[in-house]
Amino acid sequence: MDAAGPGKDLASFLIRHHSDQLRSILLSSDSRLHYPLYVDLAELMDDNPPLAQLIFSQPTEYLHLFDEAARWAQKVIAADCKAWNNATVKEFVHVRINISGSPLECSETFPSIGRIRVKHRGILLTLKGTVIRSGAIKMIEGERDYLCRKCKHRFTVFPELETRNSVPLPSSCPSQGFKGCEGTNFQLIEDSIMRHDYQEIKIQENTQVLGVGAVPRSIPIILKDDLVDIVRAGDDVIVTGVLTMKWSSDLKDVRCDLDPVLIANHVRRTNEQKSDIDIPDDVVMKFKNFWLEFKDTPLKGRNAILRGICPQVFGLFTVKLAVALTLIGGVQHVDGSGTKVRGESHLLLVGDPGTGKSQFLKFSAKLSNRSVITTGLGSTSAGLTVTAVKDGGEWMLEAGALVLADGGLCCIDEFDSMREHDRATIHEAMEQQTISIAKAGLVTTLSTRTIVFGATNPKGHYDPSQTLSVNTTLSGPLISRFDIVLVLLDTKNPEWDAVVSSHILAEAEPEKGKSNEDLANVWPLSMLRRYIQFVKGYFKPILTKEAEKVISSYYQLQRRSATQNAARTTVRMLESLIRLAQAHARLMFRNEVTRLDAITAILCIESSMTTSAIVDCIGNALHSNFTENPDQEYIKQEKLILDKLSSIDEFPDINSTGRSISG
Repeated sequence: MDAAGPGKDLASFLIRHHSDQLRSILLSSDSRLHYPLYVDLAELMDDNPPLAQLIFSQPTEYLHLFDEAARWAQKVIAADCKAWNNATVKEFVHVRINISGSPLECSETFPSIGRIRVKHRGILLTLKGTVIRSGAIKMIEGERDYLCRKCKHRFTVFPELETRNSVPLPSSCPSQGFKGCEGTNFQLIEDSIMRHDYQEIKIQENTQVLGVGAVPRSIPIILKDDLVDIVRAGDDVIVTGVLTMKWSSDLKDVRCDLDPVLIANHVRRTNEQKSDIDIPDDVVMKFKNFWLEFKDTPLKGRNAILRGICPQVFGLFTVKLAVALTLIGGVQHVDGSGTKVRGESHLLLVGDPGTGKSQFLKFSAKLSNRSVITTGLGSTSAGLTVTAVKDGGEWMLEAGALVLADGGLCCIDEFDSMREHDRATIHEAMEQQTISIAKAGLVTTLSTRTIVFGATNPKGHYDPSQTLSVNTTLSGPLISRFDIVLVLLDTKNPEWDAVVSSHILAEAEPEKGKSNEDLANVWPLSMLRRYIQFVKGYFKPILTKEAEKVISSYYQLQRRSATQNAARTTVRMLESLIRLAQAHARLMFRNEVTRLDAITAILCIESSMTTSAIVDCIGNALHSNFTENPDQEYIKQEKLILDKLSSIDEFPDINSTGRSISG
């Protein structure tokens, strides 16, 4: 198959299947930009299987032909549409091969990073991983054109990556019509030097796909032209490209090895930010129909959603409500002075061993589009924030857990195992949502718009008469940054133990007929994840006057009666109440924060108080269960709270409390 044959086939394929993309490129104004042209490999395999096989087996040669075919296809389309006055043929068009939906996506050509071998060199390879380092954007020299002084033949020389991207001097003339053109008698054509944007990132394989005892491996990825600066540290990506090798740096008495490098052709993010997620209309209609069904009993509908959170753990209604409100979060706002008040909530579980804390951490990580799980014992301040690394004589910042989880969730188990110095580094990350760095001459500020979900055991036996700081060895400033701190005490309760043991034994039975009937009303993980992302992006709840009055009165009550909870009853608690009320309004599929949302936020805050004026209506969070009629139960709790608050100021006495449930 000669070069002209596949070139024409590729151009005709582009004209037939991608004329819309080509027209858009032709009508673009800037002719100096590099434009991507996305081609599905599955579509090419259906149209021309031999050509698709050649692109897979010899990508270096045929991807270059594909780029030339894109330029030729532009000229054909432009000639057919002479009426376009502003259509110009773009020289810098790069065909990007997307293997999604093709047989290659499920084949052995989709290896993990740790299984890359010499046999993969030179073929179209696809790798999955998480971006752990994002280098600076640089410019490199690409191909050059030379002129043979003897035969006047003009030819192009491409850079060799193995010799550190340098463009080698030609040793012979590629012209076939002349003899004796060997030597270095070649003239560089100055205007022919092509320069490219260049960025090097590093991806690490996901720990979920590793085998037993395997250590995650990483590989550098080279991005050029339109691919630079499209991914950030922490993004989960699927990269398609050509595997090649690069000489490692020359060091004395050290063997010079070849390091594997992937030159990217196509990059796809798999964890889009919440603003980029496109929820199908039929799914949104399911959500609306669900709430229409529970219009008269909204709290029953809310509890049906909450049952889908960590369904393997029996009961723990308060914890599941807290997890949902934390993941949904409130609305971020900026005041007149430019000060940003965060919308993300933070949750801390303090509990005895065996109370299901780690189960909630792992399930929450599945619900979030972007999540990082770590433990306090295996984390340092550099691992949580950023670390400065030297790569090729240049200092670079490598992202830690909080930066990797930017826009998502950071779960920290065994929170008490962290050293005091390491815990102090996350103060700024939790409240100001930034990390200020001054390392190795790199002075910068990184964003950490992340939810922190911590779990810790109490120090020894939990003493209810002592403060949270004493029981957890966590400092007051750190505790005040958590919106909800739930204490799960494994107290002896015979009735609760009997119910829990029956539930666990029923789950362990081989015949799970009864269990499946119970789970029929539980929301599946995928639907729950979509619901949380939809309400976060769609609703921006506003507080009503009634909700403001309830929150303000409760805050004043806590400030007056705060003796042991001084670390909790700060202005941050008032902001936490607002965030939780907004999150509950989103959970209830509303754009307005009603008294119901304010009362629910108060109940969540009450659960994290050691002593409180309204503590009688809460009880142990570990033994909280889903009630048969939550709407009637709420009316009792609301009346009790409003009676307490009415003693603070002229809060109106409310006789008919049922009205507030439906908002």
